[in-house]
Amino acid sequence: MKQNFTVRQGALDGVEAFLSVAQHRNFRKAAAELGVTPSAISQTIRVLESRIGAALFIRTTRSVGLTEAGERFLERAKPAFEELVAASEVARELGQRPSGLLRLSVPRAVIPALQELIASFCRAYPDVEVELAASKEVIDLAAEGFDAGIRQGHLVGPDMIAVPLTPPFRLIVVGSPAYFAERSKPRHPNDLRQHACLRWRLSNGSLALWSFNDKDSDKKIEIAVSGPLIAGDFQTTLDAALEGIGLAQVPEPMAMEGLKAGKLTRVLEKYASVMPGVFLCYPGRRHIMPKLRAFIDHVKSRNAGDGKARAQPAAKHARVRKKTEASS
Repeated sequence: MKQNFTVRQGALDGVEAFLSVAQHRNFRKAAAELGVTPSAISQTIRVLESRIGAALFIRTTRSVGLTEAGERFLERAKPAFEELVAASEVARELGQRPSGLLRLSVPRAVIPALQELIASFCRAYPDVEVELAASKEVIDLAAEGFDAGIRQGHLVGPDMIAVPLTPPFRLIVVGSPAYFAERSKPRHPNDLRQHACLRWRLSNGSLALWSFNDKDSDKKIEIAVSGPLIAGDFQTTLDAALEGIGLAQVPEPMAMEGLKAGKLTRVLEKYASVMPGVFLCYPGRRHIMPKLRAFIDHVKSRNAGDGKARAQPAAKHARVRKKTEASS
């Protein structure tokens, strides 16, 4: 037998009027409190009683009292209605000022670069809690309950609005001095076939090719490297490179600390490919909750100095995506 799962219309109609009359034991006072006429209150109560199927009030020319059904209805309806009002106030507050939980889907490798940004935002907006959910997969933000995501430019969907978080960066190949103490440095990407290379696996399960740009011929070079370690993120391959296990191809900003400290050496610089940078992205919709609007504005204010903070429909990144996909 097919069941009816439709929501009954008007289930809460008249409840506020009932509670007001029950409180004042007077239709006129209830009407004044709610800003309507006494006849409107009377009609609303009659409709409510008809829908429930029981009289709720005992009416005389001098007084108004509750029936047994009215008493029981009041006992259950009052706390439920008060909870509804409280829930509305909580939702209204979230819609009027930055507060609540801001959920961001973030690639694990990007989290270290966000620490300063997140810290400054938390100081500026103490009523907002920030949750960073690390994932190497590109997830559906709306379906998974995220307010926004942080992604590389070529992974921003066409239905998203994107705000730059970083400028474009190079993918560089690095190794430790200990690694190069026993091996010669590669001079061309093809030389990597004789080296131990630290690979990373894409979210679709395939192993990423190492991508390069030949500036002399303006051509893309892709190399299927091999080596002792396969990881799911850049940070793991970088850590392994620092230990001398092999060479890693990572975003240049991630390797800067190791390069400055002399713990890493870069090679094949003239062949380094350029990635479009990292973006904050969110669904292109009219209404944005204040907590997300505050975060977007905070990102823009920090980027205002370099002119990269203007939010753009992701369609404007289509050329960047195609160029990046062709070079990765």
